[in-house]
Amino acid sequence: MPNLSIQEFLPQAIRYLQEAQPEGIPDWGADQPFEVSPLAQGEYNLNFLVRQGKTQWVLRVNSRSEIGLSNAEQISYEYQTLKLLAPINVAPQPYFVDASLTHLPHGVLGMAYCSGDFLVYQRDLVPAARLMARYHQLAVPEAQNHLRREEYPLTQTYNHCRQMAQVYLESELANLELSIYLREVLDWAEEARHREDYFLHAPWQCLINTEVNNTNWIVDRTNGAIHLVDWDKPMWGDPSHDLSHFRVPTTTLWKTDYRLSPEDIKQLMTAYKDAIADPHLRNTIEERTRLRDPFNCLRAITWSAMAWVQYQRDEHLVKNADTFRKLDLYTNLEFVRSIFDPYLHS
Repeated sequence: MPNLSIQEFLPQAIRYLQEAQPEGIPDWGADQPFEVSPLAQGEYNLNFLVRQGKTQWVLRVNSRSEIGLSNAEQISYEYQTLKLLAPINVAPQPYFVDASLTHLPHGVLGMAYCSGDFLVYQRDLVPAARLMARYHQLAVPEAQNHLRREEYPLTQTYNHCRQMAQVYLESELANLELSIYLREVLDWAEEARHREDYFLHAPWQCLINTEVNNTNWIVDRTNGAIHLVDWDKPMWGDPSHDLSHFRVPTTTLWKTDYRLSPEDIKQLMTAYKDAIADPHLRNTIEERTRLRDPFNCLRAITWSAMAWVQYQRDEHLVKNADTFRKLDLYTNLEFVRSIFDPYLHS
């Protein structure tokens, strides 16, 4: 399949709306004039803003799944998650899902448009912590729980990291010094993953997002609203996953130049604990998150190494120039050492 560019795909998005004529969008109809414009391009999806008068909503098109699902399964997985979250207003309201692949060879989802700006670490830590606490405490009936299970959190992350790392380690494009160091880090992680006994003996399972990068948040400062808008690979797992992913440098530096300070992290964790009703989780979340941090960093670095090779080989369906520049940093030996040396030599 050719590489997808959001601008080049725009005519197909318009044609889809004309042919499929989706229903379920408030105050919108395909039989009336409408405008479609590019909104955001991710690694695995394209998002378009659809306007008709004062009505605005988002058309989301998946290019592929990062969690091994088919196009139809992936878009349905996202839609079901948004339906679960709809009552607590932490994510866009879902309008419709099209997993038929009839009009496009991709899954399609319609959802509410959340206006605002991306999250800013220096000012939005408290509302972000409170929002995570809100969906972490959402009661999900077993009959409605479609989410993938995170049964062995550190081992699961480690196995995924080793699998992604192999793409880089087995490539003729790999840097030898970085390959040697990555193997050293993976060996450390293989031993450190056994600390997951902590999670197994004191489980606290909930709906987790797993990808809480700042650009996946939309903050409406005028109306005091905040939403987490990207839900392409949520799980049923430990809440420390999200808190750790939110705070580690491999996340904050992905789209910004900011690292959370110790004071920032204290503010984040305090706000989260203040919003949690269960005393057991309040008392253990600090340790749970600390155990997670190096594994979330490893996930980011090994994904970047894999994606760097895929970009070089032109295997990525969606091309993103900003991402490629960041991949160069995340596969820089000095940068990778700055992340993992404190763990390897502690």
